[in-house]
Amino acid sequence: MSPRRSDALSRDRIVDATVRILDQEGADGLTVRAVTARLSTGRGAIYHHVRGKDDLLAAAADGVVDRALAGLADGDDAERAIRAVALAVFDAIDAHPWLGTQLAREPAQPAALRIWKALGVRLRQLGLTGTALPSAGSALVNYVLGAAAQHAAGARRAPDDATRRAHLEELAAQWVQHDDDPVVREAAGLLRDHDDREQFLAGVDIFLTGAREHRGHRA
Repeated sequence: MSPRRSDALSRDRIVDATVRILDQEGADGLTVRAVTARLSTGRGAIYHHVRGKDDLLAAAADGVVDRALAGLADGDDAERAIRAVALAVFDAIDAHPWLGTQLAREPAQPAALRIWKALGVRLRQLGLTGTALPSAGSALVNYVLGAAAQHAAGARRAPDDATRRAHLEELAAQWVQHDDDPVVREAAGLLRDHDDREQFLAGVDIFLTGAREHRGHRA
């Protein structure tokens, strides 16, 4: 039998163990049994804090996002803060690829709300009000989560620079083979040497350009 821990089992310890399992084995490897084995405890102690696997996933996602956003400094520059929040989420999903899938599957979970609020507060500082604020907030959150998850999926297929370049060259060739339009050719030519983080932030900047046009719009 596994030795039982005599120290108090906290929700934070459960979250930390869950994140480690998800990072190592993915969502398919996460079970309450796996967490109890990792912490050398019983199911009852786990169920005192969470209701099951879905709860573990939501708690792990919220813990990762909370830590990612906790170190960001508050400032008067709303656009700089939006970029910082977006990049923090991007890097968190890059480090924990399961996070992108989890955030997409349950938009009402605490982690998703935490991201929406962090961006929404700054969008309000930019002058967005009325229906423009939730519309802009939802659009930005969807972009951040979608782009970050797509990058994380690609990063898993290409764990090093050489493999990444080969993957992008193959993808570019497939694009051109599928469609010989000049627009596709131009995009394929740029695909080989693009930087994911720079491209991601360029998308945020494009969004901010549009957000400036909606300052003060209520409808």
